Amino acid sequence: MMSHSYSGLSRVLVVVAAALVSSSSSCPQAWGPSGVQYGQLGKSVMLCCPGVNAGTPVSWFRDGESDMLQGPESGLGNELVLVEAHSTDEGTYICRTLNGALGAMVNLKLGYPPARPVVSCQAAAYENFSCTWRSSQVSGLPTRYFTSYRKKNGPEAADSQSEGSSTGPWLCPQEPQGAPRCVVHGAEFWSKYRINVTEVNPLGASTRLLDVSLQSILRPDPPQGLRVEPVPGYPRRLHASWTYPASWPRQPHFLLKFRLQYRPAQHPVWSMVEPTGLEEVITDAVAGLPHAVRVSARDFLDAGTWSAWSPEVWGTPSTGPLSKIPVEDQLPMQPRETEDQMDSPAPARPSPKPDPQPFDHRDPLEQMAVLASLGIFSFLGLAAGALALGLWLRLRRGGKNGPQKPGFLAPMIPVDKLPGASNL
Repeated sequence: MMSHSYSGLSRVLVVVAAALVSSSSSCPQAWGPSGVQYGQLGKSVMLCCPGVNAGTPVSWFRDGESDMLQGPESGLGNELVLVEAHSTDEGTYICRTLNGALGAMVNLKLGYPPARPVVSCQAAAYENFSCTWRSSQVSGLPTRYFTSYRKKNGPEAADSQSEGSSTGPWLCPQEPQGAPRCVVHGAEFWSKYRINVTEVNPLGASTRLLDVSLQSILRPDPPQGLRVEPVPGYPRRLHASWTYPASWPRQPHFLLKFRLQYRPAQHPVWSMVEPTGLEEVITDAVAGLPHAVRVSARDFLDAGTWSAWSPEVWGTPSTGPLSKIPVEDQLPMQPRETEDQMDSPAPARPSPKPDPQPFDHRDPLEQMAVLASLGIFSFLGLAAGALALGLWLRLRRGGKNGPQKPGFLAPMIPVDKLPGASNL
């Protein structure tokens, strides 16, 4: 079913192209105004006399010239042959019948057949993508384009072809009509597509096939609404914020990540950070100088490529009085990233954030000494406790299991005073 559908559309395109190309043969009228005929530069060109039956002998003249180019005895009937046509051969030709009556006037236009067009595709979001094209060779002749696409599957393509409509082909509508751009709506993110762009002019047709996948051609539009504002009380800080591009639908599974570049006025080197959200605080701006800031976006899973940079927005850090200038704001600016080219930044690093917790200014050696002392005292206490516990357990076990030893007062007590002495 799919093969029939695809072949059917292909036949339509071929028939249309053939009908247009046929304009280079017998008295064509499909291209341009009535009476205009086309030929290829450097090749033999054949003109025919419109309104005169094929085979009827006619005479040919150049408009404004009395010399006959070709007489009725040439045996070519109503046709005129120009060998190795040159640009000077362009112009108006007149054909007359044997009785001298005016047959018709033919305007000859010369050019070249179409070459394969150059095609590129891009997706500004994960739902639709567009393809643009341009001619790879200037033909000098009127040109039309026919565009279509189909879904290109993997090994299962043979099985899916029986379904027909599930894989196409479909016409790729040119938006606006006649523009060198067509749009594929409702594309699937993980699918591959084959784009067909056919260039047609009066001398022939040429086709370019391009295989694309949505995830590889994804390139978001630049972020919008960039704002750069000073942070009151901080002469080296700027607050930048922006929003998603309007063309990117906000969905939880398809988010964007961002990168931000900034530089002081008259400085050619950009510094760059990769924010984690839709805002960033620049902490190493040059006090008193305006700064240019711009942002770009990319799919958060690194599909496709980075967007173009947003238009630059300028902002100047706060210049108001301070009760106390933070230590980091007293240091000269040290760019985190440098680059040889303004538009080729080095890999990004996160912008330093101010520590919300107070700094501990104690000497590190003093802290180590305190920790070592606590460790020693803890060890000695544990050792003493373990020794005492061991002695107590040993004495207790010896009192229960060992032989009964007489006390130290036993030798001093007379035997007759002991209980039970009378029974001895």
